[in-house]
Amino acid sequence: MWVHAVVFLIALVGLVKSADYLVEYSARVARRFRISDLVVGLVITSIGTSLPELASSVSASLAGSSGLIIGNVVGSNIANIGLVLGVAAAVRPFATEQRMHDRDGFIVLASVIVFFLLVLDNDVSRLDAVVLLVMYVSYVVFAARSDREGIEHQFRDYLDFVFDFEYAAPVKRRLMRRGKETPAVDREAEPLAVGPLMLELAIVAVSLAGLIVSARFLVDEAIWLAELFELPDNLIGLSLVAIGTSLPELMVSVTAARKGKAELIVGNIMGSNIANILLIVGVAGSIGSVNVAELSVVYTIPIMLFFSLSLLYFVRSDWRITRAQGITAIVAYAVFLATAFWQGWG
Repeated sequence: MWVHAVVFLIALVGLVKSADYLVEYSARVARRFRISDLVVGLVITSIGTSLPELASSVSASLAGSSGLIIGNVVGSNIANIGLVLGVAAAVRPFATEQRMHDRDGFIVLASVIVFFLLVLDNDVSRLDAVVLLVMYVSYVVFAARSDREGIEHQFRDYLDFVFDFEYAAPVKRRLMRRGKETPAVDREAEPLAVGPLMLELAIVAVSLAGLIVSARFLVDEAIWLAELFELPDNLIGLSLVAIGTSLPELMVSVTAARKGKAELIVGNIMGSNIANILLIVGVAGSIGSVNVAELSVVYTIPIMLFFSLSLLYFVRSDWRITRAQGITAIVAYAVFLATAFWQGWG
């Protein structure tokens, strides 16, 4: 038994460290091309910190353990808000901005609602997976385009972009209607030296490989633990695997809180939650149909929706997330986790 426990811990450490290096060096490469901190948090860092969930979910899908997938995704999203945001705010309260709420916050909420509607039949089909992946790709393109144009778009602009495949009006006309020109953000870029760039890309590739290998061992040992203690896969995914794969988000957010980078904290959490639902479930569902337990539909997914609504409230309340709110989020997460184990949710 102790051998399995040691392998599980080694795989978890390998998963977290690989994600850590992947995030750090992906962000370095991105900044060489003048990509903002908000987009780095929303897209690049969030994808990097979501890769443990992605790798473990793909491995679980190939292993036929769909309970781990849904439990991991739902548990990670709740942990990102209750644990990661809570700890970051408890370490150092930070200011928020309206664009975090009006655009990305509502996209988080929309992704949860769409996911909830799709799994009411207790299944994520390949068609459902395509819907989720299309939403995610359109979001990434929209976020990058908004950042490049230096415009603070709102959620309705995202809807225009998705359904019209273009903004409702030309960018110049939008700027004139707002009565002022919004200059593109002038960002400093690191020089595009070929040597350091190639080294950074090599580290990204090695980190990605380490992530995939670690995830495979983590899932295998998580399944073994579930069978040993006669626990359902989705409960293991909801708790043990979800917390383990959320450690990269936690480390990134705590570091960002200490440095006063609020954009990176909220952007990382929102972007990671969007990626967890749209990208991870989409990829896993495209590999094969994913079964969703009735307990997930009735209990844990609605709780994820509640935590998502709480995130929007925290961001909007005086445009600042306080230490008291952070502690409240941590307590709420602890109560959720205790209840999940007590009731055997997943």
